[in-house]
Parts: sequence; structure tokens; C-alpha cells
Amino acid sequence: MKKLVTFALIALSTLLVGCSESTTPQEGTHYQQLPANLTTFRLPLVTEVFSLNCGHCRKMEDEMPTIEKLTGENIGKVHVTFNESAQIGAMIYYAAEMQLGKKPDHDMMLELFAATQMGDGASLGDKKLAIDKAFESRGLTSPYNFDEEQQKQLFAAMQLADDITTKGEINSVPTFIVKGKYIVNTSAHQDVEGIANTIKFLITQP
Repeated sequence: MKKLVTFALIALSTLLVGCSESTTPQEGTHYQQLPANLTTFRLPLVTEVFSLNCGHCRKMEDEMPTIEKLTGENIGKVHVTFNESAQIGAMIYYAAEMQLGKKPDHDMMLELFAATQMGDGASLGDKKLAIDKAFESRGLTSPYNFDEEQQKQLFAAMQLADDITTKGEINSVPTFIVKGKYIVNTSAHQDVEGIANTIKFLITQP
């Protein structure tokens, strides 16, 4: 009887250890260290890297209020510029951020995603009208109407974003940079709760 009890306790301990390990994010699977330290860019504690042209990023935006609630963080944003369509999206995003002095709110982000990702039947004119509306309805200047000085500020913001993503060797989105040191492998997670759990774990790391 004593042997059976001992065996049961060992089995239970093994099970508990296994469960504990399964809930701890694993380096190389759920996250990895960035090849370069990005803290010099003074990024927010948690920063989403995304593109307005990315369908997965649009879905992630739907979940952003939940992720911010679960992590307790106001998550910053960096728009990638690694191809022509991403550069156009970056121009639209940073045109909003530079005028607001902060990232656009959730509702504006949804409008910008919708305008940028209009279906194949939409013309360039249709997209322009939707982008103009997203800006002008908020008292902002559409990037299509920027003067020379505003264009300079816009290109400077885009260059900074390019420096961040190039130095960090970021080539897929959406993802999250944490503490300027770690990057989350979003595709390795089953749900937003898992992503939030990894973000919270990384916040506690040195």
C-alpha cells in the first residue's frame, strides 16, 4: 500500500511539473531574442509591428483591446516598410500618428485597415475617398494633401520605422516587440490569451 501511495505521489508531481512547463512560454517556440537590442529607439514596453496591407494584422487589430486588457499595457505600434505596398500603408499610418501625436485609436485603425484593404472591385479613387474620410472626419489632413514640411516629417517617421524593423531583422507581421529585446512568435500561439501570456512573461524578463 505504501508503495502505491509513493508511486501515486511521484506520478502527481510529474503531472504538475508537466502542466507548469506547458504554461511557461518557451524561447525558440513562443518567442526569441532579437538579433539587436532596440532599446535605443525608446519603444514602448510592448510594441506591435504590423502593416495596414496585412490581413492577419487586420484580424489582430480586432483583438488589440483584449490583448491590452489582459496585459495591462498600452501597446505601441511600428509599421513595416519592407515592400512597396507596406510603404504606402506606412505613409497612411504615420500621417495619422504624426498629427495626433500618438497612435490612432482603435476605431480609426479599423477604418484605415478597411480603406487600405478594399476589395479588388474598388478603384484607387475609392480607396483615396475612404482614406480622406478617415482623416478629415477627425479634423486631420489627409496624406494626399500634405505640404512639403509635412511630407518631410512623414518620411522621417517612415525612416525611423525602417531602421527599427531592419535592425531587428523583422520580416513577418503581425508580431510584438517586448522591452526592445524580445519578439513574440504569434503564429506559435493558439489564441490571444496565449499571446498575452507570453507578453506578460517577457515583461518580467531581464
